[in-house]
Amino acid sequence: MLKELIDQFFLDRESSREQHHFYITDAGKCPRAIFFKFKNVPREKMTAEVLRMLDHGDYVQMHILNCLFGLGVVRASEIKIPPQEIISGRADAIITLDNELYVVDFKSMNSYKFKDLKAPLPENVNQIQLYLHFFKIPKGILLYVDKNTLALKEFLVNYNPKMVNSLLKSLEDLKDKIDTNVIPTRIPDYPNNMQCRYCAFREICSLASGKEMDWESFKAKIKTQEA
Repeated sequence: MLKELIDQFFLDRESSREQHHFYITDAGKCPRAIFFKFKNVPREKMTAEVLRMLDHGDYVQMHILNCLFGLGVVRASEIKIPPQEIISGRADAIITLDNELYVVDFKSMNSYKFKDLKAPLPENVNQIQLYLHFFKIPKGILLYVDKNTLALKEFLVNYNPKMVNSLLKSLEDLKDKIDTNVIPTRIPDYPNNMQCRYCAFREICSLASGKEMDWESFKAKIKTQEA
């Protein structure tokens, strides 16, 4: 009864989300997976349990943000980057410590991942680098939260313009492929990359070659095989 209603709430909310532009969280991720998202390719659907866990992570982050507000260090929260042509994003917080501004990005994870965390995850560094770039703030903090124990780990990130230029160039190249219907190549360490293990497009990706492909021709091939 109630469980089914709650499950359906999360499933319906997820199914209504379509992607029409890049998010900062896309930076550095598998270009082919992002391409498939833009083309609304059928994917493995997340379960209601997983969607609830992701939602729970948001509440954990709100708890930490409330603590920062209590400390009086928050200058802004949930701040959108200035309007951009191809990308959008929203930073968790901008704070002041010792008269210096920092962009803070919260990341929650389970205890198993948290205990082995010795350095910030590369995809998180990519994301905060873009926030530093668009907000013109030279320093950021990645604050990791253990969802099970609320333990914290933090990592200071300094602005790296070379990295940012590379990330933006990659997104521009990917936008061109999306607009011209060219499926990007697979990431070099496919299928052993961690992204591949949890990718919702694993099946469709395995049907394509590892090289660039014409999207319309690939769609026609898939339809023929299904028939």
